[in-house]
Amino acid sequence: MSLAERHTIAVIMQRSQVQQGQWSVTSWRAVSVVAGEHLVGKGAGQKPIYENDSDAQFLWTGFSLELYRDQAEDYWYNLTGDSPSLFVICHESPEGDLTPFRVTADQDSASGCLESDDQVFAVPIPPEIYQRLEQFVVAHYVPREPKKRRRKNWSQETEG
Repeated sequence: MSLAERHTIAVIMQRSQVQQGQWSVTSWRAVSVVAGEHLVGKGAGQKPIYENDSDAQFLWTGFSLELYRDQAEDYWYNLTGDSPSLFVICHESPEGDLTPFRVTADQDSASGCLESDDQVFAVPIPPEIYQRLEQFVVAHYVPREPKKRRRKNWSQETEG
């Protein structure tokens, strides 16, 4: 795979305490992805941005959305699907905390991470990233020519 483009992004994650019967359970979700070159100087890591008794939101910086030419078809399927998304892939610690480590626009890659016990969250694509992803697909995706299958003539084999 050859890297063609890289876009600076950050992830907003929310941790909530959810009551289940007599137990309080921690629940995580990806709220959104934020794009922009203004995030470059922020460094990498987790920064709290909001907190109350039951919820907390964190800005995770230091991410790049990397686009590869040979995955342009996968990005096209994502953009033309019902809900175009970026996929935030997270590791879970033994204590139950989630740490995002990668963001991708490739649904197949995200699905593969689910099989390795990572948590994957789909978030809407920010408009500025959507436009860049769309331009990337137009520049690098060439649809394959549909091939018509020829049916085998079984009647000739039975006459013999």
